[in-house]
Amino acid sequence: MHVVLFEPEIPPNTGSIARLCAATDTPLHLVGKLGFSLEDRYLKRAGLDYWPHVRLSVWETWEEFEKKVAPSRLVLSSARRGTPHHEFAYRPDDALVLGCETRGLPDWFFERYADHVRIPIWGQVRSINIANAASVLLYEAYRQTGGLTGR
Repeated sequence: MHVVLFEPEIPPNTGSIARLCAATDTPLHLVGKLGFSLEDRYLKRAGLDYWPHVRLSVWETWEEFEKKVAPSRLVLSSARRGTPHHEFAYRPDDALVLGCETRGLPDWFFERYADHVRIPIWGQVRSINIANAASVLLYEAYRQTGGLTGR
């Protein structure tokens, strides 16, 4: 399993996701133009003292990420399209891809890749926080694949 953030913008969100990845020993990939410096104090504060335990890779472009990592399947996250996350059949080698906080993933992702999931929302909000979404998706994927069993 991998967590992939495409052009993340908000340091505390990325820090929280990094902490999630450290807690689950899941590789974290930051791809494209970042909306912050990796030295940002808010980013580091959100990840607290867990940064040394994050298997972090930073990729300048999507093409570089795809070429070097070559994930077997990309599972895109969207607030409005795709299979409800709990009805989707995850695989142990999936890469969960989340877009930037203000725009989500560009349309070309959804045209290029077939697997899309969404987290159902019943309330009057546009979406849930990206760090919360990453947690929901990652733990559901691990629940289904047995990835956290025995750890």
